Parts: sequence; C-alpha cells; structure tokens
Amino acid sequence: MTNISGPMPGENFLHMLNIVIFGPPGSGKGTQSARIVKKYDLIHLSTGDMMREEMKNDTPLGREVRGYIDKGLLVPDEVVLKEIDMHINRHLDKPGFIFDGFPRTIVQARALDQMLEAEGLPISLVISVDVEEEELFKRMMGRGEDSGRSDDAEHIIRRRLEVYKEQTLPLISYYMEQGKIASINGMSPVDQVFDKITRAIDTYLESQTVLPVVD
Repeated sequence: MTNISGPMPGENFLHMLNIVIFGPPGSGKGTQSARIVKKYDLIHLSTGDMMREEMKNDTPLGREVRGYIDKGLLVPDEVVLKEIDMHINRHLDKPGFIFDGFPRTIVQARALDQMLEAEGLPISLVISVDVEEEELFKRMMGRGEDSGRSDDAEHIIRRRLEVYKEQTLPLISYYMEQGKIASINGMSPVDQVFDKITRAIDTYLESQTVLPVVD
C-alpha cells in the first residue's frame, strides 16, 4: 500500500483525509455523511448501515444487534470493532474514509486510532454536529411516525439520548485533546449545516487547520 500518512510536495491533502462525524441520534449526521462522501470522494463507513444490513438479512449478528437496539442500548464494542476492522481492511488502498456513527465510546476511539495509525492513516478531522435535545426528540418522534422504526418509540428515544450523553459525549474531550474536533451548529436547515461542514473540511484541506467551532 502506498504510504499516505503525510503529503508529498504538491500532493493533494485529500489523499490523507480521514473524517469522523458524530452527533446525538437525530442530529442528521447520516444525511451529512452522504453529502460529504459525494463531494470529497471518500469511502463511507457507517456502522448503522452495516448493522441494519445484518438485521435485514437476519444473520446471527443481526439478531444480536436487534436485541440491543430495541432496548435503546449501544451494540457492544467487540461486535462493532470486528465489523469496522473488516471494512477498513477492504479499502486500505482508497484515499480516505468517513466514519459515520463510529466511534461511540472512548474505548472505540482508541481502538480506531490504533487501527488507522498502524496503516499510516490517522484521523484528520472530527466533525461534531450539535443539536439541542428537544429538537432531537421532535425530529426522532416525527421519523418514528413516518417509518415505524422500533428504535424511535418515545421511551427508547429518551433512553438513547441518555446513553449518548453518558457514553459518547466524552469523545468531545478526547478529540479536543488531539486538536481535531470541529463543532458544527446543527440547528440550521440541512443545506446550511452542510455549508458549515464544508467550510471546516476545506479549511483543513487548504491549511491542515482545524476550526474548533463553525456556527
């Protein structure tokens, strides 16, 4: 594999662009991930999509995953890590990745760092899409009514938000210490949120500078 741990003279910074995007359930990070993939030609690694595919196919892993999701709980680290490691190794020759919905915990973040650094592919930028809790609840209740998703019932939504605050919010401090996090105000319409995200990414591509806050 070509070493892309740093740009050669004249090399486009896109060759080392590896992004983590995270935010609470209902923040729209999946929608934004799809747009980022299209604009910057990255490989999209969504643990949510991976797990939903397993559930759709009713595999043993899918049944295990459904048991956790239906209770509003996070899937155990060892299950998620096994899946993501497999997908990373399938695409080591690609220019970059966007990790959507992973990592969710400090343990996962450290494991992801170890995986990527072993291949000379450290995380470039971490995008945090920030949305107020009541807006999240309103969005997910509406989504549940439209789709009938079992993880969008009221009591499960409340539990998912609590799990996020308890287990995932510490990632902000983890990535802040690395100087990699860009906090995006996600309360605006989808197009405006994407404009903020592209501003953060383009700034990184142009100067390898991380904008801490894009409001």
